[in-house]
Amino acid sequence: MKFVDEAQIRVSAGDGGNGCVSFRREKFIPFGGPDGGDGGSGGSVWLVADEGLNTLVDFRHMRSFKAPRGQGGMGSQMYGKGGDDIEVRVPVGTVVTNVDTDEVIGDLTAHGQRLKVAQGGRGGLGNIHFKSSVNRAPRKATPGTPGEVRDLKLELRLLADVGLLGFPNAGKSTFIRAVSAATPRVADYPFTTLHPNLGVVRIGTDQSFVIADIPGIIEGAAEGAGLGIQFLRHVSRTSLLLHVVDIHPIDGSDPVEQVRAIEHELQQFDTELVDRPRWLVINKSDVIDDEDELKRVVDDIVARLEWTAPWFVVSAAGQVGTWDVCLKVQQFFDAERAARRERTEAMDDVRMRGE
Repeated sequence: MKFVDEAQIRVSAGDGGNGCVSFRREKFIPFGGPDGGDGGSGGSVWLVADEGLNTLVDFRHMRSFKAPRGQGGMGSQMYGKGGDDIEVRVPVGTVVTNVDTDEVIGDLTAHGQRLKVAQGGRGGLGNIHFKSSVNRAPRKATPGTPGEVRDLKLELRLLADVGLLGFPNAGKSTFIRAVSAATPRVADYPFTTLHPNLGVVRIGTDQSFVIADIPGIIEGAAEGAGLGIQFLRHVSRTSLLLHVVDIHPIDGSDPVEQVRAIEHELQQFDTELVDRPRWLVINKSDVIDDEDELKRVVDDIVARLEWTAPWFVVSAAGQVGTWDVCLKVQQFFDAERAARRERTEAMDDVRMRGE
């Protein structure tokens, strides 16, 4: 199935039903008075997150959604039936933005989460509401209000714990194949990965994390070079970034310059991504047979980058060193959870003491 991570749709809530002008007409009851009922409310439009969906491809063909309008009011003080709400299923991780105002309406991050994106119109008032001591036979009723109409941009951001960054052919897809059951396409030419891939890395019982492989980023991506930076949104939710770099790029370029180029693109896309924990994974160590030469090259890369965060030397193709990376990643998340638990317990203690 083609991966689609953006779509634009129009949602139209139902209009409210009109109020009714009616008078009571029964035998032996002269001047029965007004008895027109109110119109029913129009149906609203809801987006519902569904973990069974993983792309927005369905919205390429179905882009307009309209809820039914409310029924008009009737005599004998009968109110019109309200229009039924409609639900539109979207993948978990969908961000909803109002096209006209560029305002983010909501972020659906959990299965079953609901978001109202268009409010149905209110039903009009029947003439029963307008009677008074000086107007005993009102011939006035109000129309229903129109339902909201919105153009929405849907943007899918994958829910992953770890994001892989790197130039094309750095070995990201090979890495995710080595550590998970994911099977992204692997080939010896650039931009083999054309859409994001997710893999689950299982360390042990109740110990696992989700890793996302996105298409390669190149210098100038912020201006549209290569596949651009449109897929960086998929690592915007991650807690940790693994920056994969080829120790000896086939085009003869400098690995250090590749790392700095991607740092620049991250800065252009989202400054928060630059400050996110990012570890260096120097890949394809098997291309250098001599251990002393390998150590010299690795030390040179780390020194010129002035890298202070954790770094690793691996061969994803030979699955050398990849498991050590996964163990360290799991320790990172275990420590994060423990810290959150301690903060929560500390806050609970403060509340219990009434401070």
